[in-house]
Amino acid sequence: MPRIALVTCAPGPDVAEDRDLPGLVRALEAAGAVASAEVWDDGEVDWSGFDLAVIRSTWDYSWRAAEFTAWAERCAAATRLANPADVVRWNTDKRYLGDLAAAGVPVVDTRYLAPGDALGLPDAHEYVVKPASGAGARFAARYAPDEHATAVRHVGRLHAEGFTAMVQPYVRSVDTAGERALQFFGGSLLHASRKGPVLTPGTPYDRRKVAHPGLTDWTPTPAELAVAERALAAVPGAPDLLYARVDLVDGEDGRPRVMELELVEPNLFLWLHPESVPRVVEETLKAAAR
Repeated sequence: MPRIALVTCAPGPDVAEDRDLPGLVRALEAAGAVASAEVWDDGEVDWSGFDLAVIRSTWDYSWRAAEFTAWAERCAAATRLANPADVVRWNTDKRYLGDLAAAGVPVVDTRYLAPGDALGLPDAHEYVVKPASGAGARFAARYAPDEHATAVRHVGRLHAEGFTAMVQPYVRSVDTAGERALQFFGGSLLHASRKGPVLTPGTPYDRRKVAHPGLTDWTPTPAELAVAERALAAVPGAPDLLYARVDLVDGEDGRPRVMELELVEPNLFLWLHPESVPRVVEETLKAAAR
């Protein structure tokens, strides 16, 4: 019987509940595995006792990225880790969008402001400021041009915390067409979802947001699927990915662009797509047997 760890984080006031986790543990056990949910920074866990560790909901990692990536490397040395540790290191820093753009993948235009950089915030359109290491819209906010002083304080707070800030134009299509999340598992499309806008005008950057508002089922268009597959093909080293989520929005030209490529701990939304559970179980068991 394969021993499989589904890796999560300790509960806390700023951590969302993983609605998929209990059901996925049960489904794996029903398929003949010994499965358990394990907290990534629990020093008592012996990762070498598992055939596979699958990162699922380590949703506190973004404020401890260096510690988390160091854990991923230790875990990968003890057992098979999905996704691989080098993928985790690359994907925990959203400067990966620059790598995708350099590979010809259409992405949302992004500038990065490290501590000490000149700010040069936009003065002619709405924009978003967020940390280059973040999850669940944590410390992200939307600004109008006349909110320059507030945005400067936001960037200053991110720099004080040791983060590089990201600045992106606010993609107006999110308010009408939403954001689409294409989930891949075992190398092919699993299902897709659509969600509404996360960032509303005037919401402070340090207020907790609902990360996936109005989530519904979605059938991706051929253009969306093509962009998502281009993004996955551009991941450095062509790694073996057990899972991936590609978040897409429509650019000003109406064509899909990558907002984020989630390869560390994407919410799979299995509660919305229960028909996908058998496939997730099958592919997870295959990965444990390699």
